[in-house]
Amino acid sequence: MEFQDYYQTLGVERNADAATIKKAYRKLAGRYHPDKPDGDETKFKAISEAYEVLSDDKKRAMYDQLGSNYRQGQQFEPPPGFEQMFGGGMGGGAGGFSDLFESLFRGQGGFGGAGGNPFGSGFGGARPAKGQDQQVAISLTLEEAMSGQQRRIKVSKGHESRSLEVKIPAGVKNGQKIRLSGQGQPGRHGGPHGDLYLAISLLPHAYYRFEDEQLVLDLPVTPWEAALGGKVTLPTLQGKIQLTLPPNTPSGKRLRLKGRGYGKPAGDLVVQVLIQIPPAVTEEDQAWYQQMAQQRGFNPREQWP
Repeated sequence: MEFQDYYQTLGVERNADAATIKKAYRKLAGRYHPDKPDGDETKFKAISEAYEVLSDDKKRAMYDQLGSNYRQGQQFEPPPGFEQMFGGGMGGGAGGFSDLFESLFRGQGGFGGAGGNPFGSGFGGARPAKGQDQQVAISLTLEEAMSGQQRRIKVSKGHESRSLEVKIPAGVKNGQKIRLSGQGQPGRHGGPHGDLYLAISLLPHAYYRFEDEQLVLDLPVTPWEAALGGKVTLPTLQGKIQLTLPPNTPSGKRLRLKGRGYGKPAGDLVVQVLIQIPPAVTEEDQAWYQQMAQQRGFNPREQWP
């Protein structure tokens, strides 16, 4: 059989530490992986075999027993008694590994798949790998998110795309990701599909806003509505309602309406009162304000020093 210089295969020194060996393996495996456009299955298997031995302290010690008297590709036979000492046996390269690997390490345990192949029975002896996860962005109005939606989306698959009907549950939150198991990219070497994530974003609303997860409505009122109190009509996600303002309601006061907010079940709606001052545009408007100032003499800053 031909001797395989695992150190030379990975491009590391014989005294390389575990971190150096791992780094070299990852670099080479990424370059020669069969799934890459310029991948090389033969080189990838040789790299994987070298790493399987050199990354395991026990196997590496066994391999180093051979010393450095052999060169890459040189015909090799284990020294007398080597197979009996380490439990090896001529394996004929089962599972895509070299005769050297099978002869030295077959029967040592710790290998998955048939014939002692640590990478299982997938393509070229490589491990099955889960497919890549994918993500699709979905934008919803607040009303759509409140009621739930059925959407048909397109999911890319290489240079192609497929259509998928998805259900978005009622009450989803801004920034939430909905996981659809097994709807991502197909796996490699018999591995499972990846997952598909629906990334939800809620569009800005004309008059509702969120403070953290609390739905807030700014309610504009006139000075006389705030001063005298009374009923005002306001929208909610469940429909229009009438709200009773208490007399002398100050601007900025917050009122909480149970079950009129967002979510499933619906949370509370916080109504923030904002007093809107009519503009003094005409001379008549200005005269009205001057008359009020003279009659009332109100000073909101009288408590200041």
